[in-house]
Amino acid sequence: MAFGYLLARTIWLKLTEKRLGSSAELVLNEVSRYKAEANLVLDHLLESPYPSCSDADISVARKALMNVELMKDAGRLRDGRIACTANLTQDEIPGTQFKPWLSKPDGSMFYRSMTPYKAGQTFLISIQKGDAFVVFGGWVDSYLARYMDMSQTHFSIVEVDARTGEAVRFVGSALPMNVEITNRDTQGRVGKVLYASRCSARYADCVTADNTVAEALASGRLRLSMGAALGGLMGAILGFFCSLLYRHNQNMEQQLRRAIRQDTLRMVYQPIVNLASRRIEGAETLVRWTDEEGFAVNPDVFIRIAEERGFVGAITQLVVRHALSDFASTLRAHPEFQISVNVAAADLADPEFLPMLERALAYAGVPARSLTIEITERSTARHDVAIQTILSLRQRGHSVHIDDFGTGYSSLAYLQDLAVDAIKIDRTFTKAAGTGAANAAILPKILSMAEALNLKVILEGIETESQAAHFAETGQRMLAQGWLFGRPLLVEEFHRRLAEDEQEARTNPTNGSEPLLATDEEISLMLVGTA
Repeated sequence: MAFGYLLARTIWLKLTEKRLGSSAELVLNEVSRYKAEANLVLDHLLESPYPSCSDADISVARKALMNVELMKDAGRLRDGRIACTANLTQDEIPGTQFKPWLSKPDGSMFYRSMTPYKAGQTFLISIQKGDAFVVFGGWVDSYLARYMDMSQTHFSIVEVDARTGEAVRFVGSALPMNVEITNRDTQGRVGKVLYASRCSARYADCVTADNTVAEALASGRLRLSMGAALGGLMGAILGFFCSLLYRHNQNMEQQLRRAIRQDTLRMVYQPIVNLASRRIEGAETLVRWTDEEGFAVNPDVFIRIAEERGFVGAITQLVVRHALSDFASTLRAHPEFQISVNVAAADLADPEFLPMLERALAYAGVPARSLTIEITERSTARHDVAIQTILSLRQRGHSVHIDDFGTGYSSLAYLQDLAVDAIKIDRTFTKAAGTGAANAAILPKILSMAEALNLKVILEGIETESQAAHFAETGQRMLAQGWLFGRPLLVEEFHRRLAEDEQEARTNPTNGSEPLLATDEEISLMLVGTA
């Protein structure tokens, strides 16, 4: 509600400034019309061919007044004294010498103290040019008063005094700001006053319209209330959805814990192929979860929740158990066949992690060399823990791979210290291969480094033949996975695919000069439990 009110307030004050500008423009047009009529009468008098104040000259003044609607009187001035007028008799003309109130650059002078010309208690404005003068019909003050009543706006007309060079308030309400500010086309805010000024290039007049902030807000009270109400409504909607999201996250955690207890997480396997022969030599296992409402949850989402809530190890244990169960017969029949599981950073620091692996391997009847541990680069942020855990894993017979290499914490400087067996090149590098991207320039250095350190290389995200051909041309032995070679499959489908690949190998044993199952030193079958 506060935001809605403040937004509505800001918008309304800006609209008020624009409205003040439009109002000042309207008043300026009326003032210019008055000035035009005054100049018309003065020009007629100055062009009169008759002697000053003669009957013929006064007749010229009367005819000029008949052709306009806004002038009250016209006549002649001598030394500041009224000599004659179209409407006053000689007996009505005072002998007072009047002093001009304002002078203009064109030589004309303004008076606001001629005693014969008053509207109530207010003197009317007179303009003198040469010895001719004309009297405004009282319109300026009365018009401004009416306009102010209608629009709740204050107006001031500013003129520049040629004698002093200063801007002077001509008529209207007192200005709540420095008059010099208003002597040009401008609008804005000074303190607690909003204003807009518009100036006439022809008559050198400037009209300023102003409102206090309080007056502007009072006039927009309904709109401000609507803004606050709309803000409150939007806030309520946002709060409702935030509450739903919070409860959803809380509910998701509980659902995920139930799914682990009830063993409803499922595994799918993506083929890993020898890049040269295109034969299957492994599979990556991906964990999938469908919540209790029937919606598939992205692994990045539920794995992050498990990590933040501290029970990701339960998922890792579940994945290891399923992977070994699904591939136990294959691993026992083919000792060269290896399967790897991707573990989280918390797993490396968990004292129960290594005993859990030993129990799972013993239950499946599979040796440790058949299970490769795959760690993400993020897991190596705690360098000392990573080195110690990797050492313990390798002492037990496990191979260790680094997943998504190039995107995390492992640097070339300490990669050798980690004593891993292989690196898995992140898909961002494989997609950049053969392009002008910065990653493409880094990739050859990574491959050379891997070859120098005698590390195996596994390529992620191979999706096109051009990508596969690019890496095949290097001559370096690599494994690859991606949609080009197959999407993740259920275990039954994967075994059918594996049987077809093995039959193809028997039918054409020389194809690619590669056996179906590579040696332990050549390749590992990958199982990713937390990807």
